[in-house]
Amino acid sequence: MGRKILFITTDQQRFDSLGCNGNKFCRTPNIDALAKKGINYARAYNQNTVCMPARSTMLTGQYVRTHGVFANGVPLPDDAPSFAQYLKDKAGYRTALIGKAHFEPAFDPKFRYRENARQRDGDFGPWRGFDYAIHAMHTANFRGAPVGHYGRWLRAKNKEVFDAWPPLLNASPGGDTGAPETANHAIPRGLYHTDWLADLAVEWLGSLDADEDWMLWLSFPDPHHPWDPPASELPRCDWRDLPLPDGLPRSEAELRKVLAEKPAHWLAYYDGTFANIEGGPMNFTPKALSHDNIREINAKVHVMNELIDEAVGRVMAKVKARGWDGDTDVLFTTDHGELQGDFGFVYKGPFHVDALMRLPFIWRPAPNAKVAPARVEQPVEQTDLAPTMCAIAGIEPAPWMQGAPLPVSDDGSRERALCEWDSQFPGYGFHLRSIVRDGFLLTRYEPSTPGAPNGLEESWPQFAQITTRVRYDGSEGELYDLKNDPLQWHNLWGDPKMASMKRDLIADLYDNLPEERTQKLKVEAPA
Repeated sequence: MGRKILFITTDQQRFDSLGCNGNKFCRTPNIDALAKKGINYARAYNQNTVCMPARSTMLTGQYVRTHGVFANGVPLPDDAPSFAQYLKDKAGYRTALIGKAHFEPAFDPKFRYRENARQRDGDFGPWRGFDYAIHAMHTANFRGAPVGHYGRWLRAKNKEVFDAWPPLLNASPGGDTGAPETANHAIPRGLYHTDWLADLAVEWLGSLDADEDWMLWLSFPDPHHPWDPPASELPRCDWRDLPLPDGLPRSEAELRKVLAEKPAHWLAYYDGTFANIEGGPMNFTPKALSHDNIREINAKVHVMNELIDEAVGRVMAKVKARGWDGDTDVLFTTDHGELQGDFGFVYKGPFHVDALMRLPFIWRPAPNAKVAPARVEQPVEQTDLAPTMCAIAGIEPAPWMQGAPLPVSDDGSRERALCEWDSQFPGYGFHLRSIVRDGFLLTRYEPSTPGAPNGLEESWPQFAQITTRVRYDGSEGELYDLKNDPLQWHNLWGDPKMASMKRDLIADLYDNLPEERTQKLKVEAPA
């Protein structure tokens, strides 16, 4: 009997959302305990700031330009490598994925993709290296059709609750303040997807033989929008009691000054002349947000995170009850962050700042491995997760994995982290390349490419009308001193004093980006 692996992920969770990372309004004692007993990575970064590319990186251990899923709506090929399959083949692990996968487009009314057709067919595995795979998304109901196994289960369990599920990607006002996607959700606790997924994880762990080696990827869809935890839980955090986020300039004039220092699409998004449809609803304009809107969104995010923490506690209790705690490694992270009021924005998109790039990232090694607790400040990446699981299993990382096992101390082995963005919709042509190194975050904007139809218009005609007036010629970029400007309000890209540092970082960025796939994958859906 070897070491077991519990891999827990969330969706759209900020680094500073946890008590162990300084949050004073959200109670996360179970996750904090993992950080206290393990390694808490203070500078962990994703390789893309939206769901599908980041999740494909976690599954494959590869950079975005290698696995090819450069945006939401680009399906990961069926033959893409999987760390789960590798653990099965090389180390005999039992494997499961319970929760959000999103390696293939999520909203798929014609069931073109296996990830979605599985719920229609009642198929729970095997799939992409997982012996058992059951799917849940942020919603159960998309235009009357169930989404994932969770949607099908909820419709059968309680159709009234299924029919009343708040819509996704619709900025219609809700909640107490009229904030977007904040409908007060009457769903009972036991039917909410966070609780349902914890139930399934406990059940699956209970089905295993005592001496089996296993890897469970437990993937919660929260705290991604819609911000709709069960209404019964809202008293946990009253939005009226919350301060505004540090990253939000307090006046309109100050906010515009901060945004004006950045490339043009930042201010254009705020004013509504740039439609950030790759990161949020088409009908949303940040300028419309009130301070109370931001407070209510953040309060509901805190509630969602507390429910996740309680679910983690339930699953950890099951691990202990099975006698496995001493031999179980726990990894906790997310796919990307959320703006949550920073810069006057919510949602995500082509904005390479800590709010979206910097991740909660915790590894509690199995106690029997006797690894000393630590806080690691050097940069690490999502590409490191798959090799780390190989190290836990006692096998060499696969040759196709591009990261390395995570360090357990600040040993100086890591110098940089990389992140990319490539737009998926016709008329955009944004290409961002970022590096974090030596306490700086640099993003170079490559020249915009002309927009051209890419097939989305056939099944999603609303996207045929989307255009933007923002174009980049390759001279633009962002450069932030993370130590002296942790909020990333002051863009040093054009500062003559930073010219040498800028050149060095750009050269290092392109020296370390892997070569792109010879054949670029096709965008097939919006998300």
